[in-house]
Amino acid sequence: MYQDNIVLCGASAYEQKYFFNQDFSSLPEHVKQELQIMCVLYTEDVGGILTLEFDQEGSLQFKTEALEADARYDEIGSALKIKQLQSEKRELLESLEMYYRVFFLGDIPEEELKKTPDSGE
Repeated sequence: MYQDNIVLCGASAYEQKYFFNQDFSSLPEHVKQELQIMCVLYTEDVGGILTLEFDQEGSLQFKTEALEADARYDEIGSALKIKQLQSEKRELLESLEMYYRVFFLGDIPEEELKKTPDSGE
């Protein structure tokens, strides 16, 4: 369906801005706020630019970049911070992947397929 990665949200330490893709505006407000806090705190802590993107299979990817002249950006610290976020926010990130797969890619989870045939209606 989608050819390129779809950006969910992102933050930039350089512009001190946060971006949220309005295609995902139906997400609950507390999820949007948690994403904003996570992205902004990452860029405040590590620097650079962080974007959360869905790949073609619906997996959520953390993408980072930094200006070459950014002496504050630490590539190793960035990788460690991402691992920490993936661990601490695992449930949220898995839920976002499921949301994307169902509403954007049209995948129906196996559990749901098993429930529907003999529901007795």
